[in-house]
Amino acid sequence: MASIIERKRKDGTPSFLAQIVIKRDGRTIHRENKTFAKRREAAAWGAFREGELSKPGAVEEIKKEDPTLAEAIGRYERESKRLGRTKAAVLKSLKEFDIASKRCSEIRSDHIVALARELAETRRPSTVAGYLTFLSGVFKIARPAWGYPLDEKAMTDATTVAAKLEMTGRSNQRDRRPSLDEMNRIMDFFSARKEGSVPMVRISAFAMFSTRREGEIVRLRWPDLDEAHSRILVRDAKDPRGAAGNHIWTELTPEAMRIIKSTPRDGDVIFPYKEDTIYAAWRDACTILGIVDLKFHDLRHEGVSRLFELGRTIPQVASVSGHRSWQNLQRYTHIRETGDKWAGWKWLAIY
Repeated sequence: MASIIERKRKDGTPSFLAQIVIKRDGRTIHRENKTFAKRREAAAWGAFREGELSKPGAVEEIKKEDPTLAEAIGRYERESKRLGRTKAAVLKSLKEFDIASKRCSEIRSDHIVALARELAETRRPSTVAGYLTFLSGVFKIARPAWGYPLDEKAMTDATTVAAKLEMTGRSNQRDRRPSLDEMNRIMDFFSARKEGSVPMVRISAFAMFSTRREGEIVRLRWPDLDEAHSRILVRDAKDPRGAAGNHIWTELTPEAMRIIKSTPRDGDVIFPYKEDTIYAAWRDACTILGIVDLKFHDLRHEGVSRLFELGRTIPQVASVSGHRSWQNLQRYTHIRETGDKWAGWKWLAIY
């Protein structure tokens, strides 16, 4: 039975502390207490609570960790080997919303829908969808990996509701491509940088002719280069199911192979630089040169479009780009231009 301890408050009135101690094999495994103004209330609570705790597994359930969602996100950030710039920024942002202060066991689908609604006030549906996708990654591993009581079904239900209410949606397909003049200006800018800087001329050209993303470029390794068959293993390639462990062989175009073969070997990594450094260098160059709305990722789009303009089929292009779903390449097939506008390009001739 719960023990009842009478105490005196500062004003002289009595209070009653109901104290429950559960022992097993002579060892205290659980202790809790609560204070009441009346003895009968303390006794009633003690009897009720002891009844709850006597149920099989009740004490074990209490002992499970139940951190806040912000704490769960923090652990996910610490234990994820590779988050990527966008995902890291989104997860950091999510910890600032009201839902992040709730205990994992408290979070229901309506809380997640409320988050989506708040996000939708200032963000596009495609951006809201991205936030929920990154958050769902935390929900998927929290219970099986750490025992945190996050309900994955609540996340699934909320995602469905958000889509039905049009708070989420697909992003518009981007079709920005660099012109020959823009690329020449950018390459001139990079070539004038002081010696020892990240070789953005080489990296930019390689990005376009290999169709690789910046995050993939900085993970390419010399041991993964199959020069005899003009291909390279891309480790942790982007995939909707997660990049970790998604290693794929991709064909290297003759231009991309030339750039790699001319690159100095210094360690196992071909381009030993940081993704964020490449991103920042490209952004700063475009800002200084007044080139509007041209992202480093647009070089991949240009590279894929070029392959179609050269007459390659969808399977042939996919062997370079690494697309697993040919459906994602359908939007490029409307291209009516032919030939290679980069033929004889002076910045490729240096390799």
